[in-house]
Amino acid sequence: MTFDPPRESVEGVGFDGLTLMNVLNHLESDGFTGQFVGREGSIVECMTCHTRTPAPKVAGDHRLIRIEGVSDPADMMAIAALRCPSCSTLGTLVLGYGPEASGVDIDVLRCLDVPPPGG
Repeated sequence: MTFDPPRESVEGVGFDGLTLMNVLNHLESDGFTGQFVGREGSIVECMTCHTRTPAPKVAGDHRLIRIEGVSDPADMMAIAALRCPSCSTLGTLVLGYGPEASGVDIDVLRCLDVPPPGG
């Protein structure tokens, strides 16, 4: 599957025009309605069934979308489309990356079985 959300021209968002909301809305329209959260120890928690799974064992659908702000490193985010191995919920996981990312986000992002952001 390819990711081709509508591009908007909004001042203050990444050079490619992607915003967190239009990425999440696009993925939701593809059925990714659940949510996941990164936890310490490279763990991903499904917010539907609250199962905690090591990040390498969470199935990705090979979509990891990177967005970044024009001038603020805190706006660097990666959104992964995932499936819970326990309850099969399809959902999204939003992680920071880059110099302002938390240690938890970096560890989870490194361990996910999806291509790296932008790659």
